[in-house]
Amino acid sequence: MCKRKQSQLLLLLLLTFSMLSGCGTSVAVKAEASTSEFIEENSSSVPMTVELSDAYLVECAEDTQPPQAIETEPAFEEYDITLMALGDNLIHMGIVRTGMLADGSRNYSFLFEGISSFLDKADIKMINQETPLAGNELGFHGYPLFNSPTEIGDAIVNAGFNVVLHASNHSADQGISGLDNCVAFWRTYPEVLLTGIHEPAQSREIPLLTIKDKTFAILNYTYGPNYGSAPDNLASRMDILCNIDPQSKLIDFTTLNPQVIEDIKAAEEIADMVIVCPHWGTEYATTPSSYQEAFAKQMTEAGADVIIGTHPHVVQPVRMIQADNGNTALCYYSLGNYVSTQKNGQSMLEGMAWVTFHVTENGISLSTEDTGIIPLVCHYSSGPVRLKNVYLLEEYTEELATSHGIINYGGISFHLDDLTHWSEDILGEWVITADTALTN
Repeated sequence: MCKRKQSQLLLLLLLTFSMLSGCGTSVAVKAEASTSEFIEENSSSVPMTVELSDAYLVECAEDTQPPQAIETEPAFEEYDITLMALGDNLIHMGIVRTGMLADGSRNYSFLFEGISSFLDKADIKMINQETPLAGNELGFHGYPLFNSPTEIGDAIVNAGFNVVLHASNHSADQGISGLDNCVAFWRTYPEVLLTGIHEPAQSREIPLLTIKDKTFAILNYTYGPNYGSAPDNLASRMDILCNIDPQSKLIDFTTLNPQVIEDIKAAEEIADMVIVCPHWGTEYATTPSSYQEAFAKQMTEAGADVIIGTHPHVVQPVRMIQADNGNTALCYYSLGNYVSTQKNGQSMLEGMAWVTFHVTENGISLSTEDTGIIPLVCHYSSGPVRLKNVYLLEEYTEELATSHGIINYGGISFHLDDLTHWSEDILGEWVITADTALTN
């Protein structure tokens, strides 16, 4: 633009000069020639001084500025959020004694050494703390009225868990004061989301966890305590899965508590993903009960995205639930135990849920490609009973199986082939390998 204007200005100046020198005709002819040629032919002309206006110089200067780069927003980088969940952390007295040291202190970090790589990889790390941490001053107890050392909780935190599920049929084993002590203990670790039990409150708060700008609601309910009613002082501290008669306070174990549906709908309004963790089912049954199936469908219809169940002490199938309104949810009916010293062989097979969520600029969704269940084996010794380790089933051997304490303590046979068969039969195509979880 500026060069054209400069050429026009030179022609105007030369026209003016030629008119003054009587060369108007030649200028008319030369106006179609190049400016350089015209100047060259009239180089003998009398020189002139021309002053350019400031406005003209500014306009030319603006025209000669380099073009400005167009700023564009960087492309959205898609990413994954991973969730791992463990079943019942069932602390029998053999496990309590495993963590007792010679100097009188207690340390339970060994509980999670076998799964440390998964804890390092996952973003959301959940464990179902089956037994209450009701206060060491109450003494330690196993079945039927449990109380576990608070050092169990310390180990959970130190291992990196950020969600603890505490609604189980054993939550109230040490009474209301034990429940309150357990809540108070976890409040000393505000970085851990406690779900299922809480202080008595007038208004319900949806437990939320934020990971990489995405919000997860994590709801936890138990079918009830180890008795058939839920009085108000208990129901105000524990989230109950089943319906409670408002008059008698008796629990209807076949009907879903309407509060669960209300909570899921409220959670759906404020969270990107809704995860519901029910403590339900029939102990030692490897297939879900009819009420589990009915509850799962109701929760899915209300807006649950993932359902992760505990309580039966054995693994149950993984299913995609389709509700009548078109909603879907991934349901782990039972992860079984994480640790225990039970005498049932199938209880030694356990599952670690591994869920991958994929985030794009349009939102978050469940990615089934890298989602499934990783079979684990709880291994303990006998004489005395002590927890030894938790192994990946894919790394477990027949030699380890034949050394398992359950053979003498439980009086049963125990073989790797049994574990493999149970895993294939119950979990089937949902089984994923450690490499699938850790390398994707």
